[in-house]
Amino acid sequence: MAIWGCNFVVIKVALQHLPPLLLAALRFGCAFFPAVFFLKRPAVPWINLAAYGILIGAGQFGLLFLAMKGDITPGLASLVVQLQVFFTIGLSMALNGERVRGFQWAALALATAGLAVILTRATGSATPLGLGLVIAAAFCWASGNSVSRAAGRVDMLAYVVWSSAFAVPPLLLLALIFEGWPAMAAGLQSATAVTWSAVVWQAAGNTMFGYAVWSWLLARHPAATVAPLSLLVPVFGMGASTLLLGEPLQGWKVLAAALVIGGLALSLLWPKLTFVKATSQGVAS
Repeated sequence: MAIWGCNFVVIKVALQHLPPLLLAALRFGCAFFPAVFFLKRPAVPWINLAAYGILIGAGQFGLLFLAMKGDITPGLASLVVQLQVFFTIGLSMALNGERVRGFQWAALALATAGLAVILTRATGSATPLGLGLVIAAAFCWASGNSVSRAAGRVDMLAYVVWSSAFAVPPLLLLALIFEGWPAMAAGLQSATAVTWSAVVWQAAGNTMFGYAVWSWLLARHPAATVAPLSLLVPVFGMGASTLLLGEPLQGWKVLAAALVIGGLALSLLWPKLTFVKATSQGVAS
């Protein structure tokens, strides 16, 4: 979660030279090559790999990078994209028959209140287009979570690497259509060592490590247990944006973050507290 959160600052740095869709294509291209020569293709259908690559690559990050180009600040984007928690749980209920317990509904209500604060106070930090793009990116992330869960318990690093191949073609096509080759070429020519370091970091740290671990967790635990962990991302994202980019940290952002993290704490700690209570009562009796 720390790596994912701080990556929003890295994205902003890379976007100073590279067009957003080209940046996304380079990220997943570096995740695929050369690692594909060292990792055996996981035993999942090609359609599953393709769906995950397109949803996470072209869907989540294509839309997120477009929004962050100028329509939403990095810290705020790291918080709004956590709507994927609700989308992920909702899809798991619909597709897998998972049940959400009472304390989980309460946790989601707290986090929703935090996101509501953002939506009502984000003037100047985000445009309606930026919010819409990030919300759509969150839905693509949640859909990708459902696809990776369907893959089962496979080598998740190999899964992420091989699926990245399917993210690159649509991203390059969209970049050519909406950004144009002159802008793409100019971005590549102006890219510095810092820019390329940002691309490599996103490929290795965020895609190969981050999403491999995330998919590994989703394959072994209920979505309602795993998904709320990502609510820690905006804590690191907003903190890093404030420290490194000078993004203002107004009171309403602190309130929103407190509500979101409060929901996460309730979701994670309530089962442990009730277990300890039940255990102590059993011992006493």
